[in-house]
Amino acid sequence: MRWLVDAQLPMRLVTYLRQQGVEALHTTEMPLGNRTPDDMYQFSKSMWW
Repeated sequence: MRWLVDAQLPMRLVTYLRQQGVEALHTTEMPLGNRTPDDMYQFSKSMWW
């Protein structure tokens, strides 16, 4: 299972999930950082899913 962790949640949550073997990405790690286009679903699908 893959998790996209939103900006209001701490990066250490991503660290914890990764240590547990979960694929996780924090929004600040995305190319646009916390800025996202209106069509977030299509953007994240093209970037990571």
